[in-house]
Amino acid sequence: MAKYLLLKHYRGGPTPVYDVPMDRWTPEEISAHMQYMHDFAARLEGTGEFVDGQALAPEGTFVRYDGEGRPPVTDGPFAETKDLIAGWMVIDVDSYERALELAGDLSAAPGAGGKPLHEWLEVRPFLTAPPSITE
Repeated sequence: MAKYLLLKHYRGGPTPVYDVPMDRWTPEEISAHMQYMHDFAARLEGTGEFVDGQALAPEGTFVRYDGEGRPPVTDGPFAETKDLIAGWMVIDVDSYERALELAGDLSAAPGAGGKPLHEWLEVRPFLTAPPSITE
C-alpha cells in the first residue's frame, strides 16, 4: 500500500470544464458537492483506502522562523495561495494507477448546476524513507 495526497485546487491547473467559483454556487449546489465528498470518503472507508481529508477555510497566514528569541514573522494574507488549495484527502492504495482512478472519481464532484466539476486534482505520493543499508 502507498499513501497519496489528493490536493483539490480552486485554481492553479488548467481551467476546469465548469469554471464557476464556489462563492457563486447556490446553497443547494454547495450541499450536493459536500455530500458527494462525504459519500466518496465513506466509500473509501469501506474499502480501507481512506486515511483522512479536510476542506480548508479561505483564511490563513504564512509564518516563518526569524531567529533565536524573536517572534515568528508573519506576512500575508497571500490570497493567490489560499485561492489555490480548497482541501485535501489522503488515500492509501495498492498502486499509482488506483490513486489516479480515485482522483478522477473525485474530480467528478458536482458544482454549479449539479454538473461534474472536472476539476484538476494534484496527486502526490508521500515521501517514503529510503531503504536501510546494512553491511
